[in-house]
Amino acid sequence: MFIILNRNSNMIKKILKYTGRLIALTVAIASLYLINLFFMKPISIDHYLGKELILDLTGSPEELTYVGVLDRFNWITNHNSKLSIPQENDIEIGVKQTEKIIKTLYKYDDSRLSNIQKNTKKIAIFDYENQLKELKDFPYLDYPLNQIGGIHLNTIEFMNSVHPIRSESEAKAFIKRTDLIKEVYGGVLNHLEKQASNGVFPPEFVYVHVINQLDEFINIPNIEHPLYKQFMLKVGELDLNKDKVDYLEEEIRRSIDESVTPGFKLLRDFMASSQKNANKNHGIWSQPGGDEYYKLKIRTFTTTDYSPEKIHQMGLNEVKRISSRMREILTSLDYDENKSVGELMNELNEDPDFLYADTPDRKEIVLNDYTDMVNEAIEVMTDYFHTMPKSEVVVKAVPEYSEQNAAGGYYQSPALDGSRPGVFYANLYDIKQTPTYSMRTLAYHEATPGHHHQIAHSLENEELTLYRRFGYYTSAFAEGWALYSEILALEAGLAENPYDELGILQSELFRAVRLVVDTGMHYKRWTREEAMKYMKSKTGMSDTEVRVEIERYIVWPGQALSYKVGMIKILELREKAKNELGDKFNIKDFHSAVLDHGNPPLFIVEEMVNDMINQALN
Repeated sequence: MFIILNRNSNMIKKILKYTGRLIALTVAIASLYLINLFFMKPISIDHYLGKELILDLTGSPEELTYVGVLDRFNWITNHNSKLSIPQENDIEIGVKQTEKIIKTLYKYDDSRLSNIQKNTKKIAIFDYENQLKELKDFPYLDYPLNQIGGIHLNTIEFMNSVHPIRSESEAKAFIKRTDLIKEVYGGVLNHLEKQASNGVFPPEFVYVHVINQLDEFINIPNIEHPLYKQFMLKVGELDLNKDKVDYLEEEIRRSIDESVTPGFKLLRDFMASSQKNANKNHGIWSQPGGDEYYKLKIRTFTTTDYSPEKIHQMGLNEVKRISSRMREILTSLDYDENKSVGELMNELNEDPDFLYADTPDRKEIVLNDYTDMVNEAIEVMTDYFHTMPKSEVVVKAVPEYSEQNAAGGYYQSPALDGSRPGVFYANLYDIKQTPTYSMRTLAYHEATPGHHHQIAHSLENEELTLYRRFGYYTSAFAEGWALYSEILALEAGLAENPYDELGILQSELFRAVRLVVDTGMHYKRWTREEAMKYMKSKTGMSDTEVRVEIERYIVWPGQALSYKVGMIKILELREKAKNELGDKFNIKDFHSAVLDHGNPPLFIVEEMVNDMINQALN
């Protein structure tokens, strides 16, 4: 998976043209472009959608910081000193704006659009109609406070990992932002209260995790707070005299005491007071309108109209197929044929031969090993793509304040101006979470040829329009590609050891299991414990991994389906291309057909591959 600033909202919409060396010229060009967009009637659907992206960007100081291109002009925009404050009428405004956009999109005559623009129109309408339905029909079925991507964790992650501190002014801007956190959480509290008035409460385990997390932030001394520690670490790298450093230290401690901690208390008090109303069930079916909401999330995340039942059966079939191949390998390695694949994999998870020694430098050793795997993959993958990303990718450990409930790994995309590389975050909380045979598959999924390769490729593709480059994101494509990348790496010879192949197959198996447990909980009304038991028995994952994963699916309905659904579609299209092209099939051309069009829904990917096939045959 890859990280976004708020897991309950759309992916960060990053715009403005990327030039690493000529940023001033870029801004000048962008300014002329803005003048054209705002003061002239849009002459194309690309201009119109580009204008909407710019409006989205300028309305979010967090997104401006994430993009990074305008940081040198913060003296004009002042975005690095601001945070988005939730307002009472945000949903109402969102509905009106989205309705207006959809109405405008339908006015564009297909007969006057190029083939690319027709696809752009399809993508935009698909996306905005899904957004509108969620805003109108299900405005309070998300969980703003949850254990893996709640606003309380996202704030810390954004401030520590995204907000830059390269100068004294950026350090002061950091403090201005932390001074706003209490106000931000006040707006979140208003949403939580409306959600409660509509009868929507998360399950009990969410309360337990979130209250514990909030208490930890509240009770920690300000000099031990993750915001303080990261801030002072970065300030210490600046060329500032002692008086300035002392002033900044005093200010960040004050801000934590006066804004950050009181903000966390607002959220903690709400969770504590409403815990008695915790949902006794786990699936989204138990929330008001939950069944229809789940169908919408399936459509949004998988970009298909598959029913929950169809996806459940797909999962069962894939679990059977993958388990059979794993059985073949385990038998060849002389493991007990009388034990299930899940039992044997669980034993492998516990086998000291596949675990790092629990030494003080364990994390550093693991990170170095991951880095070697990523670098090796970058070298090998040059034979499978016409171009490789220019942006660097680095490996870091998941921050300690979120590692206990975070997924096994995730990815954060680079800044457009090159100031921040792509980051593959590896969760090193539990020593059993990092058996050596499973490391390669995670590295290939999150870094190369997975998320980093695909996302950086899109960010660097200046042939794409603003909307096709930054305006739409779908898990079905991004996560489907990342899972496909694991198999591609295996095919490329990056996992010749049979244990490494078992790791890749276990990863694929666990994504297949997701199809079963996600639909099981949200459609077939399984409990959390039933889902955990099924996943444990089929995958052999550790108890910690299983709990974290199942609890993630509960608070993020449907997202876990996108991986395997997307992968299956990409593999189907590759097989189709091979069968129809025969000797004319070129893996680089296939990957370009898939990757060169931004982050499209699967129905557009299919069109692009069909076009590639037709061009190769003619």
